[in-house]
Amino acid sequence: MIAADASATYRFFGASLAPRERAIPGRGMIDFWFSIGSLYAYLSVMRLGEVERASGIAFRWRPFSVRQIMIEMDNVPLRNKPVKAAYTWRDIERRAALYGLPIRLPAPYPLAAFDTANRVAVLGTGEGWVADYVRATYLRWMQQGQEPGIEPNLGDSLREIGQDPARVLAAAGGDQVGAAYAAATEEARQLGIFGSPTFVVGKELFGATTGSTMLSPGRGGGPWRSRRAEGCKRFGAFD
Repeated sequence: MIAADASATYRFFGASLAPRERAIPGRGMIDFWFSIGSLYAYLSVMRLGEVERASGIAFRWRPFSVRQIMIEMDNVPLRNKPVKAAYTWRDIERRAALYGLPIRLPAPYPLAAFDTANRVAVLGTGEGWVADYVRATYLRWMQQGQEPGIEPNLGDSLREIGQDPARVLAAAGGDQVGAAYAAATEEARQLGIFGSPTFVVGKELFGATTGSTMLSPGRGGGPWRSRRAEGCKRFGAFD
């Protein structure tokens, strides 16, 4: 059994984050906790890069297993819940249209290779290509109907970002990545995270629909009450 030692995450990342994931001096940093397999995460994944450029706020991508946490909470989102499933698909479709994101629903769900998709993301976090991989795999999932973690999505997404699928799959299946994945999930559990996506600033947690409140002046924004943060709010990063 893999020990879920939170420090394993940082040992795996070489005691520091990969270059693209480090904070930029003078800029804010928000932890973006997500699992590939989360439907609502698509709405954030596809916009965070533009939000960073427009606002000056940096996001640290933190893959973990929301599925494990939800199983522990006896919370299986759409299984045997046809009314909720119908609402969820329509809600995501509406939100995607609001943000100008192409989408084709229903998409394959739940993912058969959930852990594979997310272990690859953990490896990408250590090597500096996590955001590119996650965007590529979500685009194929939510716009082309290709399920993450399996072919053709997995191989095509990795090749698109310049990674060798055979090498990545071998590394992602190893004990080191497994320990980092378990440690990240334990860290999320200790933070009180129970859904994906979740945005974390310090000890404050914000779900996908409440993140704009975090950046809203006069409504608990704390150190994020700045022109950069307000610009991010206006852009609609988290609604």
